[in-house]
Amino acid sequence: MTLSRPFGRALCAMITPFTPTGELDLPGARRLASHLVDAGCDGLVLSGTTGESPTTSDAEKTALVRAVAETVGGRAHIVAGVGSASTRHTVELARAAEDAGADGLLVVTPYYSRPPQDAVEAHFRTAADATALPVMLYDIPGRTGTRIGTDTLLRLAEHPRIVAVKDCAYDLLGSTRVISRTELAYYSGCEELNLPLYAVGGAGFVSTVANVAPRQLRGVLDAFDRRDPAEAARLNQLNLPLVELMMASGLPGTVTAKALLDAAGLPAGPVREPLRPAGREAVDGLRTAYQELLGAS
Repeated sequence: MTLSRPFGRALCAMITPFTPTGELDLPGARRLASHLVDAGCDGLVLSGTTGESPTTSDAEKTALVRAVAETVGGRAHIVAGVGSASTRHTVELARAAEDAGADGLLVVTPYYSRPPQDAVEAHFRTAADATALPVMLYDIPGRTGTRIGTDTLLRLAEHPRIVAVKDCAYDLLGSTRVISRTELAYYSGCEELNLPLYAVGGAGFVSTVANVAPRQLRGVLDAFDRRDPAEAARLNQLNLPLVELMMASGLPGTVTAKALLDAAGLPAGPVREPLRPAGREAVDGLRTAYQELLGAS
């Protein structure tokens, strides 16, 4: 069972703040990063799906890493998403993130082209060889179309810089097998599995909901670490209504997170097309669930 937590336990998949006109909001990113770390986040994952990486430029990604690292570096782990369908582009993004001050890299399976497992393995090895930074693999077949196979993970675990997995494969048994046979740190990328994965040896979570409820999500892990599984389960259940509305209501998590951050007066701004903002009814529902969680916590 893994005991490694190379990036801490509670990581936020941070949104990328934009100005009202849709430009990168670096002062807002600094402010939000400070707020999240003060609220208990051990690490921030930048330019992931929640960070709207498909619609931000390479220059914006690098500027975001640099600004956040300058603001909270030393207080939190800064993990840069460098996902791309192209291995060459992934390497370029990885090197730029390292130069900008990132502490680690999040590397997703190449998407759309659906490469076979030997090509998936080669892609990750090439990315890991490109810098001196530790790497978190991102297994999310629902978006990429390709699962990272168990045998592939076992081989990749032998690479000295491949240290973690962000797990969105919805296969708790398969994840437990890899945890039991490697030293890879498994981070839940699906809020509903944060506690189950942690209970079987996971390292923590990388969460979209942590943009708005970092203390509440971390509290579940804290209770479990105090050897109080009943309290961990109770707190997990309190979080469920907000998790469900943010992540399973038909709206992308980026959209719901930005709606709640805007409502709370924190930096967020608009989403970039093709995403669209949440409607008034959805925002009202989100705010109600959020206020109920705050009242119950």
